[in-house]
Amino acid sequence: MHCSIEGPITAIPAATWDRLAGPQPFMRHAFLAALEEAGCVGAGTGWSPEMMLVCEGDRPLAAVALYRKSHSYGEYVFDWAWARAYQQAGIRYYPKLVVASPFTPVTGRRLLCAADAPADLAVTVHDALQTHARTTGASSIHWLFTGPEDTRRLADAGLLLRTGYQFHWHNEGWRDFTDFLGALTHVKRKSIRRERQSLVDAGVRFTFHEGPDVTEAQWDLFYGFYRATIEKYGAIPYLTRRFFSLLGERVPGTLLLMAEHAGRAIAGALYVRDTDTLYGRYWGTVSPLPGLHFETCYYQAIDYCLQNGLQRFEAGAQGPHKLSRGFLPATTSSLHWLDHPSFNQAVADFLARERAGLEYQLTELNEHSPFRHPAEPT
Repeated sequence: MHCSIEGPITAIPAATWDRLAGPQPFMRHAFLAALEEAGCVGAGTGWSPEMMLVCEGDRPLAAVALYRKSHSYGEYVFDWAWARAYQQAGIRYYPKLVVASPFTPVTGRRLLCAADAPADLAVTVHDALQTHARTTGASSIHWLFTGPEDTRRLADAGLLLRTGYQFHWHNEGWRDFTDFLGALTHVKRKSIRRERQSLVDAGVRFTFHEGPDVTEAQWDLFYGFYRATIEKYGAIPYLTRRFFSLLGERVPGTLLLMAEHAGRAIAGALYVRDTDTLYGRYWGTVSPLPGLHFETCYYQAIDYCLQNGLQRFEAGAQGPHKLSRGFLPATTSSLHWLDHPSFNQAVADFLARERAGLEYQLTELNEHSPFRHPAEPT
């Protein structure tokens, strides 16, 4: 086997990459290439693509979506404190190497390998990445939002495990939204009904549009909503206008939800689906209507899952407010290696303490489940 850095994903044939990537949309060639072509990653963004291929002879055996980072924005696994500690010690933290789908806090495969890849492939890849980091001046390697198999393999290879959590909705076989509400406690059920009814009374209408059917005018409207919401909260607009058009054209399962009121569009939300999961990505609005965020980002999506037989809805990072709306905590994983031995040990100690605190938080959250006890009357 030999490992090579290929540069941007557009330098690798789509068929070669996708044979290894599997079905989840955010690690497939079309999504990663759209980010490159639209200027969301690449020169001037702090995300420099350095895709890795592992070959056995001429046959690609594995691929890694690798980026050289000059900052920590757009990752959703926060290491700013580590960077400050390096700076205070007079050591450079950036550049670092990140294995991820940019701007996408979705768990999935990161070591994209063929079914017959050897069991110790993770060790081979990690050794190659360590060599690449040291020879190119990168301080560290970070695998973000790894799936269970990658997490186990990379931890066995000696990387440091970091655990976090998000909130996911799971379909327990409910017939429709009313059936779903029936599983919630009386207080939660009443609150959701009130939020939804206020928008019905206001005359707000919602429509899902499939990616290829979304017009450029609709993407213009959505991009305006996205920028307005980003600017309201002082965040960074990672995505360019062109990216949304490319996403709709090239990434199967792209959905745009638009909300209309009094004859004009007032809000929108972007989703991507695969065979069993709906992923909520971005939203925006120019309207102050109460409950609009919850309806656009949560309730319409849950309804879509129920109508289309999807089993899970991941609404993005963070958000304890999702708990009362039927979302339950789900753990996430990332793996880390820092070249500096003392800092690697310090981070290992920090992560052990962080995991203990996380276990307490998860226990607390699970004790406040929005679902009624089976013995509780409806």
